[in-house]
Amino acid sequence: MLYAVKELAEVRAGHAFRGGVPVAERGNARVVQMRDICLDSGVNWAGVAATRLPATARAPEWLQNGDVLFAARGGRNYALCLSDVPERTLCAQYFFVLRRKSPAVVPEYLAWHINRAPGQRYLMGKAEGTDQLSIRRAVLEDMPVALPDTEQQWLLVNLARAAACERRRLESLIRLREQELDALAHQLQAVAQCPEPHP
Repeated sequence: MLYAVKELAEVRAGHAFRGGVPVAERGNARVVQMRDICLDSGVNWAGVAATRLPATARAPEWLQNGDVLFAARGGRNYALCLSDVPERTLCAQYFFVLRRKSPAVVPEYLAWHINRAPGQRYLMGKAEGTDQLSIRRAVLEDMPVALPDTEQQWLLVNLARAAACERRRLESLIRLREQELDALAHQLQAVAQCPEPHP
């Protein structure tokens, strides 16, 4: 079955700041920015900056575990499902936050589906802008999502996790091999530079 994102999740923009995010060591909130996220490793919560929000009548929309963060600006528009979210954390306005409203969708699956080829093709075809590409909320809301039953969704999520783990192990092995080759090259260089002993 195909569903639009808006049928499965509420979509809202991140917190709007005037200008850049003001950093405050003793702030009353934390703000996730683009520099804090990575598709492979998720959110670097330890590096998320603190800020001070003014007292307002309306409380901000704090991030929750299971929210899907969508990077709406830039060349790569990808999604991350959040976990271990610290209290009083929000995200900057260049993200959209997807919060599921239907139990039929697994949030991790929704993020996975957005990041796979059909979702990325849809987003690339709908991106707007000249200096910097961006995705409008209506475009994200109308994005089609193929939705199997929850058991199959979890199978796909776990398969994606296993693939990511395998990729990290392979990348680690490649780095180690490159380091070994560099060490051999240094040894050869050092031997070649040593003067030969006189007979």
